[in-house]
Amino acid sequence: MEIAVEIHVPLREAVGAVEGSSLFPWIDQVEDFLAEQEAAEVYDDGEEYGEAYVFFITGADEKDRLAVASRAAGLAGIPSGVFAMVTSDEAEEIGLGRRVELPLG
Repeated sequence: MEIAVEIHVPLREAVGAVEGSSLFPWIDQVEDFLAEQEAAEVYDDGEEYGEAYVFFITGADEKDRLAVASRAAGLAGIPSGVFAMVTSDEAEEIGLGRRVELPLG
């Protein structure tokens, strides 16, 4: 069992989204950002879960993963209200674990 961090981003349309374009361009922005990080690995493809889009990261230690999640939450254009769930890669459901508000203070 490995500790995983879920990054929950409220599923809100981007401000000024142009009709015919992606309503959630920040999804690709976060995916690209996470793929570039050495302190964390993308564990699984992100997915819609309720009113949020969830990204999954593992690797490194919990502190480093939460730092990566915090930087992702602070990217320009990311909706406010982002939080992380510290959980297990074997959790049967999304959203189980310890909640951490992002970005970190």
